[in-house]
Amino acid sequence: MVDVADLRPIGLFHGLTDGQVAELADAADEVAIEPGVMMFREGDAADIWYVLLDGALDLHRYIGQEDMVVARMQTPGQWAGGFRAWDEHGVYLASGVGVHPGRLLRLPAPELRRLTDAWFPLGGHLIAGTFTTARSIEANARQRASLVTLGKVSAGLAHELNNPAAAATRAVDALQAAGAALESSLETLVRVRITAPQLAKLEDLRGRAAARIAPLSALALADLEDDLTDWLEKHDVQQAWLLAPALAGAGVDRAWCEEAAGVLGQSALAAGLEWVSNSISMNNLLAEVKESTTRIFELVGAMKSYSQMDRSSVQRVDVKEGLESSLVVLGHRIPRGVEVVRDYAEPTPVIEAYPGELNQVWTNLIDNALDAMEGEGTLRVAVRAEDGGALVEIADSGPGMPAAIAARAFEPFFTSKPVGRGAGLGLDNARRIVEERHGGTITIDSRPGDTVLRVRLLSRPRRT
Repeated sequence: MVDVADLRPIGLFHGLTDGQVAELADAADEVAIEPGVMMFREGDAADIWYVLLDGALDLHRYIGQEDMVVARMQTPGQWAGGFRAWDEHGVYLASGVGVHPGRLLRLPAPELRRLTDAWFPLGGHLIAGTFTTARSIEANARQRASLVTLGKVSAGLAHELNNPAAAATRAVDALQAAGAALESSLETLVRVRITAPQLAKLEDLRGRAAARIAPLSALALADLEDDLTDWLEKHDVQQAWLLAPALAGAGVDRAWCEEAAGVLGQSALAAGLEWVSNSISMNNLLAEVKESTTRIFELVGAMKSYSQMDRSSVQRVDVKEGLESSLVVLGHRIPRGVEVVRDYAEPTPVIEAYPGELNQVWTNLIDNALDAMEGEGTLRVAVRAEDGGALVEIADSGPGMPAAIAARAFEPFFTSKPVGRGAGLGLDNARRIVEERHGGTITIDSRPGDTVLRVRLLSRPRRT
């Protein structure tokens, strides 16, 4: 029971009739404040309305891993909580810890709603509407941001897939032409009656040429083409200008051509060189098709791993796998001026986790790091085992965060980016996934040239 005389002087209750103050006192009770004792906890359901009668409370919030005092309740009439009178999802925004002995009025949220509806019907509707509208706007904004992010990821994946797909298509087209040319040169070799020993030696020469193919600079390749053209013209080979680039690309030089001429003789020289060139070209084109289709397969596999298709929610995962999938998905966002350094301890830790949710966290942290560097710098992705769990670090060489920004980075709705920038998840949601879903921690250590986001994960997540 609360004494009416304690309530009447408090400014919060000015305007209430004596009967209303008495009704409030009957519905509430009184709880003692003791120094160091927590009266309510950040993140818990705000189903009690607390009003300070006397004494003092400090309001604590966790920013990353740091417990910070963000305000003090020391004036009678200051209040906290009770949000579930109007919002079924309302939680305490901070933890209240006693500083000086005193008292709190304690009123359950349903009673607070009943009294406000009876005394201020319009006010109750306005408050409920405010909570509902704010939550709806935030939910829609988050959903829209997530859709935009999904569109960016899809566009990036399409871009990554387009390059190897286009390369494979070009190689297949070239294979058709090379195959036809190979058949034509083989027919010519038959007409000039090449012998079996000659063909065997020519095949040996072809194998040696293919084995020593090495990338050449544009200038070196042009010089080699000129040298081969000169040699072919001196040996009366028709269309030397067309055959020389193909031979140069096949890895042959003047000395090789001299050896081939000794094997084939003048009558079969042109056809033999064409056969060698087309044969090596076909092998190279087949290797290009294999490389392109392998890249497509890897991208599809990475996306499947990233989205966790056909997998259960909680599973044992190698943390490195999720980081690599996220790097692949964000490959289109990594500019040439950014060096990616992988620092993976072996063996990399395997933990129980919600991998799809963790992949969202990795994507957000990597995307933020890339934004911070603005196209140039070093992105470091590290993982190692720690206390039976895993420690993941996403670091960038950007300018760093001012202390005031770093202190607020995990607050809901807070961002330092302009509209349209970022992955759409938000560090507050990343924190919730890491801390609430996995029982881990996420912290920021930032200084110019070295900003590190550290995520510590337990071996098992929290089951919710």
